Amino acid sequence: MDDDRVWSFEESLWTADAEHYRESIDDECLMVLPTPPFVMSGAQAIEAVASTPRWSSVELTERRVSRPQEGLIVVAYRARAEKDGEGYEAHCTSTYRWLAHEVWKVVQHQQTPPLTSTVG
Repeated sequence: MDDDRVWSFEESLWTADAEHYRESIDDECLMVLPTPPFVMSGAQAIEAVASTPRWSSVELTERRVSRPQEGLIVVAYRARAEKDGEGYEAHCTSTYRWLAHEVWKVVQHQQTPPLTSTVG
């Protein structure tokens, strides 16, 4: 999968419908998200996202792509997403595993919102 397709796929995970999300996330995926229960398996994450309204737009910056071995792609980036006037920002990673020709699934995803300073 070339870099353009990687980023298009990652953006779709933020904005596409729940069915696309279900098709894209591996059942064995592990996720760390900034809301309880924080650490989720693929099935838990799929259900959590399926019941959440999708983001209407997302901008991915500070993009990095790594291919540590054949059949694995790791991405890291900063996401800024919006829906219904609500904004969200996080530093993220995702790992994709190749299953068959043109078939990739997410096996890991993590989101870390920026730290806010408490120093006064």
